[in-house]
Amino acid sequence: MKYIALPNEKERHRLSFYLAMEEYVARELVEQEEAFFMWQVAPSVIFGRNQVAANEVNMEYCREHGIEVYRRKSGGGCVYADEDNVMLSYVTTGDNVGFTFNRFVNMLMLVLRKAGIEATSTTHNDIMIGDRKVSGTAFYHLPGRSIVHATMLYDTNMEHMLHAITPSREKLQKKGIESVRQRITLLKDHTQLSLAEFKALTRETLCEGELTLTARQVADIEDLEQSYLRQDFVRLLK
Repeated sequence: MKYIALPNEKERHRLSFYLAMEEYVARELVEQEEAFFMWQVAPSVIFGRNQVAANEVNMEYCREHGIEVYRRKSGGGCVYADEDNVMLSYVTTGDNVGFTFNRFVNMLMLVLRKAGIEATSTTHNDIMIGDRKVSGTAFYHLPGRSIVHATMLYDTNMEHMLHAITPSREKLQKKGIESVRQRITLLKDHTQLSLAEFKALTRETLCEGELTLTARQVADIEDLEQSYLRQDFVRLLK
């Protein structure tokens, strides 16, 4: 599997850029070989294609704290991300959703085992350490191509995570806000590896070789990114 690198890996882009990068890699670069890359973003909330933002996101809190809000083209639930956790993108050929999910989740569990962490997966393609969630996944399909992206909670701003995303009334009634906090775990509490070391281990374990995008390809991704920034597709909070 090839690692897809940007010309300047230290440069941070908006979350919408990386969603466009996934789509660009799927449409333009993946033929027979799988591709993978990792990314980090400023505080952002990303919600699924079928979700109603007003029901899932605390817009007032996000506005007050400068948290950007984006819609993705994949399904799944609402996710908070910041520079203390890492997002993982896997692009491959084929149309078998179950097989693709299973393959990617198993790859991530292999990385965790190499880090000395015993993890399990659920029927919803979440990754658990004990009874707590450390990673969730979502799927996006293009003709002949599959994109799976995942969060890996190395660390995070827990207050932003709890308040930027609006838990359902049913969830709060059944479990309470403290229980919401207790159902997730942070990777840093289970390993001595730094986030940079964990990323290096992930890349070393999963990838052979690298493809660095050209400035022209980055510009093409920025053009594609505009489809994620349309007013009817995403709401950026000022």
